[in-house]
Amino acid sequence: MTRPSNAVDVLVRRLDPDIALPAYAHPGDAGVDLVTTVDAVVAPGERVLLPTGLAIALPAGYAAFVHPRSGLAVRHGVSLVNAPGTVDAGYRGEIKVSLVNHDPRDAVTLRRGDRIAQLVVQKVEHAVFHEVEALPGSDRGEGGFGSSGR
Repeated sequence: MTRPSNAVDVLVRRLDPDIALPAYAHPGDAGVDLVTTVDAVVAPGERVLLPTGLAIALPAGYAAFVHPRSGLAVRHGVSLVNAPGTVDAGYRGEIKVSLVNHDPRDAVTLRRGDRIAQLVVQKVEHAVFHEVEALPGSDRGEGGFGSSGR
C-alpha cells in the first residue's frame, strides 16, 4: 500500500512479540484492529479489561481512539465500557480495551489473537477556555436531548 499524503508516523512497541503490528485491512479504512493477548470468557453483563500487547507513541497534537467492533456488537452484544476510549499523545503504557457483554443470556468466548476493537488515530486541537458571563446566541440555543426530533 502506498503512503497516503495525510499519513502520520506512530511509534509502536510490541509488548508481546507474537502480536502483529497494527495495519489497515483495506485502503481508506479509518481504524486498525486491536487484538487480545489473552483468552477470556465474558459473562452476560460482565466487564473485562483486555491487554493488546501494544504500546504507542503519538506525536503531539494527536490522540488515538479505541472504538467497538461492529461485528462483535451485532453478533454478541459486545461493546466498550468507555466508547471510545482515549489514548493521549503522552501515554506510553499498554493499550487495554474495556469490553462489556450486553447480551442478557450468553457468555462470549474470546481467544488470544481475536480482534476486539479498532484504533483510530486523529489530529486533535488544544482548546483555550475563556470564562464569560454569557454565551453568544445561536439558532439552537439551550435545546438538548431530543430537542430536534419532536
